[in-house]
Amino acid sequence: MCESCGCHDHDSLYMPQVATIVKTSPMTNRDRFFEFKIDGKELGHRPGQFAELSIPGIGEAPISVSSSPTKKGSFEMVIRRVGKVTAALHGLKAGDTIGVRGPYGTHFPLDELKGKDLVIFGAGIGLVPLRSAINYILDKRDDYGKFFLLCGFTDASQRLFTDEMDQWRKNKSITFLETLDRGDASWKGNIGVITTLIPKIKDQVNPKNTVAFIVGPPVMYKFVILELRSMGFKDQNIIVSLERRMKCGVGKCGHCQIEGMYVCQKGPVFTLDGISNLVEAL
Repeated sequence: MCESCGCHDHDSLYMPQVATIVKTSPMTNRDRFFEFKIDGKELGHRPGQFAELSIPGIGEAPISVSSSPTKKGSFEMVIRRVGKVTAALHGLKAGDTIGVRGPYGTHFPLDELKGKDLVIFGAGIGLVPLRSAINYILDKRDDYGKFFLLCGFTDASQRLFTDEMDQWRKNKSITFLETLDRGDASWKGNIGVITTLIPKIKDQVNPKNTVAFIVGPPVMYKFVILELRSMGFKDQNIIVSLERRMKCGVGKCGHCQIEGMYVCQKGPVFTLDGISNLVEAL
């Protein structure tokens, strides 16, 4: 891996590889699941990293990798339709090809956290990069201690990976909790923001041996961090991802810059103490 840019192969910094869509299907009214393969090689990512997807003549966009690197032969993403590139990607079908650069960025340091308890907060589209870490942990479950997985969505129509969440709910080796900001007649679970789940696990969490991951909408970070600090978590044991701010992926466009720091080069995954001097980060 290139130490300067974080990419798996330095030749891929600017030159896209060809990837073929293996499978694609809708997940919500604005999110679509994709499985891609690159002939003869793996993407080579780690949980938390992203790649640049491109369509000739239209443009490219940074997208989080959602599958675990323990899954071989292909990689998965969930793409939200937010502009012309992502709208064009939504119009593609199995067998179509795109360009892929990367992977880029920092990753969740899961190999360094063996033996630790873990608590993951994933809200909305933030669950997409976290799913890579979640499935990595589940594939290496004996390497970690207690595993708490808390997910939140605005309403039932925005839930992602519903089949997998059913499997996580049934998995006796983890504690899985889910909440919706707004319930409906079909929803029998918790209603409220994701912090309303914390009292349900608080007595089971030892902050001295637990590392927390947080990925979700910007408003979520402040309140989850306040709760974790009140429980005794140190900032070095709170990990966040700021990937929503990125664009070019290689420190050229400046779109992701926060007070002079390029998120695509130094992040997107940070420990909270690592960005404590950046007022605009969260």
